[in-house]
Amino acid sequence: MSPAAHPPVFIQSRDNALVKDLRRLMEEGAAYRKQGRYWIEGDHLCRAALTRGVKPAVAVFSEKFWQSPENVYAHAAARNIVIDTALLASLSPLPSPAPFGFLMDLPLQQAGIQPGVAAVVLDRVQDAGNVGSILRSASAFGFGQVIALKGSAALWSGKVLRAGMGAHFALHLVENASQDDVLALQQPMLVTSSHQGDWLHRAALPWPCTWVMGHEGQGVSEPLQAVAQQHIRITQPGGEESLNVGAAAAICLHASAAARAD
Repeated sequence: MSPAAHPPVFIQSRDNALVKDLRRLMEEGAAYRKQGRYWIEGDHLCRAALTRGVKPAVAVFSEKFWQSPENVYAHAAARNIVIDTALLASLSPLPSPAPFGFLMDLPLQQAGIQPGVAAVVLDRVQDAGNVGSILRSASAFGFGQVIALKGSAALWSGKVLRAGMGAHFALHLVENASQDDVLALQQPMLVTSSHQGDWLHRAALPWPCTWVMGHEGQGVSEPLQAVAQQHIRITQPGGEESLNVGAAAAICLHASAAARAD
């Protein structure tokens, strides 16, 4: 740790207000909506945020890690908090909690969706692992925004953030959107289907476009199916009834990226 780092505030009491806020953020998936900030921990997510120019509001360290030469994050935030090592570890639901993390201000959504920017719509996708996986694919394959309709998993929850592996910081994210919001994108809408539409490997895919990924059990809702420009099927020669939505999203978004590159 550099001696020029911002002087920290030391906390040892589990009754401290910030400690209570941290516990809620770690334990409650939607707590960030009330607090207006979210929590990331560990080297990968913290480094991903900084690499994308997303600065933390507060950097939090265990007392042991703060004093360690491995602490390269002492200058990351204008405010540093050092918490008793055992106390910080007790807050995390993870089996191997990281010894540091960032409190991040929740991005404002005042601008709403961005028309003309390639998008992925989550239509009530509820599994956090699936949502995080789709965010990673969206970022990797050049989709600039992800729009979660009401009923989808909380985008800034700890589980989705960990599954997203830093993709959040490369995307414009909108939560609790409506069908009207999706239509305002003003670009071709493609929906996945297991029983109708063009085969993905033969389809002419437009760019930019909006891919809609549906609920794990129910698929894409009928209203969105009705207004879609294309219905797309993925060939499954092995005979499975359907694909996991995270896997389907990766295949479809890669196909769009490949078609764009041709």
